[in-house]
Amino acid sequence: MRIWIDFINSPQVSFFEPLIGELTSLGHEFVLTCRDSANTVELIKQRKWSCKIIGSKAEKGILKKLLAFPLRINALYRFLKHRGINVAICQSSFYLPLTSRLLRVPSIYTNDNEHALGNIPAFLFANKIFIPENLSIAKVLKKGARKSKIIQYPGVKEGVYLWPKGKIIQDRRRENFCDKKIYVRAEPTTAEYYSGKLNFLDDFLIMIKKKYSVTVLVRDKAQFIHYSQARFLGIDVPEKPLSFEDIAVGCELFIGAGGSMTREMAIMGIPTISVYQEALLDVDKFLITEKLLAHEPELTFSIFETFIESTSRREINATLIEKGKVAYELFKNHLLKQSRQ
Repeated sequence: MRIWIDFINSPQVSFFEPLIGELTSLGHEFVLTCRDSANTVELIKQRKWSCKIIGSKAEKGILKKLLAFPLRINALYRFLKHRGINVAICQSSFYLPLTSRLLRVPSIYTNDNEHALGNIPAFLFANKIFIPENLSIAKVLKKGARKSKIIQYPGVKEGVYLWPKGKIIQDRRRENFCDKKIYVRAEPTTAEYYSGKLNFLDDFLIMIKKKYSVTVLVRDKAQFIHYSQARFLGIDVPEKPLSFEDIAVGCELFIGAGGSMTREMAIMGIPTISVYQEALLDVDKFLITEKLLAHEPELTFSIFETFIESTSRREINATLIEKGKVAYELFKNHLLKQSRQ
């Protein structure tokens, strides 16, 4: 079976890594395409996957989006039309369902962001729509999804690919956290859904670097250049994306201005503060209710100090990891089933 996956943002690479690994070992083939946005291309290169780059970062503004959308659809179709695709699957690629319809192959679309406008065409053309159990079906229906297409999977998206990461738990238990490593994920400036403030953590970072070991995880070259300025001297700013293991094992506290990596750390039992500036997703609200995640969009040094002093070491959320394994099997089995229909 030949499976097409389209990546348009960094978290999707981790999402499909276990699936690509297992199905490749079983003899299935993958055709991968990606948009050159955030850390997507670099993460794919780190895994040594063969991938065709088609298109660049998401355009800002409705008019530019409307013009760019059919152009990338056309480029994807021309690249894929003679490659014998049997089935397509994606996480948040708004382009894949329509392109799959043009190719006359079944498609599976999954997204946990109910606010994304790109869901509208994706819901219309996808054969099946997967959403997490904590995302309101009513919100998905309002974006045009048919109820007969929707499958709710257990847990949250991040559990689908974090369940094989058991070694991290053991490594974190051995870590003494003597140097108080703080990791900060910058805001998703290139994301279609983000229109919040830029560089809003600058003053906060300059303040905490005096006392803590701080690493800022940037999303693109512009952010790397910004945080490489002299005023941020003392803050570690990796030019290339770090592996999940590199971050998770020694992280004392994680501060996230985006979504996926913030939820990843929270599920792994790492004390986590979201400073996300847009409307929270249903999945974020669930994690906050479960006390796995704190939301402080106006984070101050005082709030930060209180949080880090009052937070004890946590364990991984076993329930969400177990649900993630079930959800992974659900995705895999349905993908194989779709290809046989």
